[in-house]
Amino acid sequence: MFDFANSSYTTVIITVIYAVVFPKIIVGDGPEYRRGNLLWSIALAISYALVVLLAPLLGAIMDYRAAKKSFLFGSYVLTIVATAALGFVDPGAVPIAMMLVVLSNLGFAAGESFIASFLPDLGPKEKLGRISGLAWGLGYVGGLLSTLVVQIVTGEAVIDNYDRVRWVGPLTGLFFGLAAIPTFLFVKERGTPQTLPPGQSLLGIGFSQLRTTMRDLPNLRQLAVFMTSLFFAMAGLGIVISFAFIYGDQVIRWKPSTQIAMFVLTNLSAAGGAVVFGLIQDRFGNLRTYRATLVVWLLAIIGIHQTPALSGALGLSAEHVYLGVGGLAGLCLGATQSAGRTVVAVLSPEGRAGEMFGFWGLSGKLAAASGLLLLGWLQSAFGLKNAILLCALLFAIAFIVAGRVVEESPSKDGKRSRI
Repeated sequence: MFDFANSSYTTVIITVIYAVVFPKIIVGDGPEYRRGNLLWSIALAISYALVVLLAPLLGAIMDYRAAKKSFLFGSYVLTIVATAALGFVDPGAVPIAMMLVVLSNLGFAAGESFIASFLPDLGPKEKLGRISGLAWGLGYVGGLLSTLVVQIVTGEAVIDNYDRVRWVGPLTGLFFGLAAIPTFLFVKERGTPQTLPPGQSLLGIGFSQLRTTMRDLPNLRQLAVFMTSLFFAMAGLGIVISFAFIYGDQVIRWKPSTQIAMFVLTNLSAAGGAVVFGLIQDRFGNLRTYRATLVVWLLAIIGIHQTPALSGALGLSAEHVYLGVGGLAGLCLGATQSAGRTVVAVLSPEGRAGEMFGFWGLSGKLAAASGLLLLGWLQSAFGLKNAILLCALLFAIAFIVAGRVVEESPSKDGKRSRI
């Protein structure tokens, strides 16, 4: 249910609606919106950089205090309040809008790490792929419903309609707030709090645990290598999630009806892909499934860049070709993240899931920050159409690095289990 709830934020604010509103209305530097795109990249990169600094430390503290639920609640409140406050931002108030995007995305991104740390307790390791896939699929249903509601209420994202468009933030915050309530009512905190030693503080304990983790990294080689692959994969995904609809608006120049069609198509294909790939993970292994999704991503990014050429060769409009490529990409939108999350859960030492998922969040958010800043600079210099090829390079590197992760890892009884 938390995946269902928080998908409203990432879909409405980061991907579909506010990602277009910010450069087009708040900044308003058309027709190419290069400054607006760059500032959007910077705001998201700052929020991810803050998560990079905070998530591993907070993860270590919440493991020590068995307080995953409390930390999750704090991130939830921050996201809701900052998102709803976007409704008070007027066109031209760029610094305030950027500050609220930074705060809301900080809460959302930290919450992703906190909610993922519950995964190892939700079932046996051989079933985690299915559980994660079903949850991610349900998340896309939440994203679909919330965006349809917001789109119907707010209408077209143009300056003349801003009295309705400003409700994007409050409505998204309301949906997130209500849909996540079952998580806090029914999910149990399964850890046991440890007593704080005399003269110690939680902050000191957190830094001490992080130092221990850094010393243990040589013994966690497979996890470290996989995190490196995730870094490049999440850099590519961060760009796609933040710029797919901006690309459609500015490069493809689609009609509002095509935008809605793309939104519905990608969310349905992402939900189905997350569930199907989750079932495939249990049969063929999480790591192999993860690598397979990267191949699909590589093909999809090349297709996005070549949309004009493909439209001429196929006798179709660029909008229809972009829809087809978007559907292909959607299949792996949740599957890549779900498979990656499951591999981290399998490789994490027992009792240290919060800490390890703090590093999972660090890898993903540092990657997203780096990718978005690099794309922002590239699109300023060469245009968004050519800059998008950066994603293909990132997914290719992620695939190569993942090939260095051993397919099987030793379990506590000495037997070997498939990753």
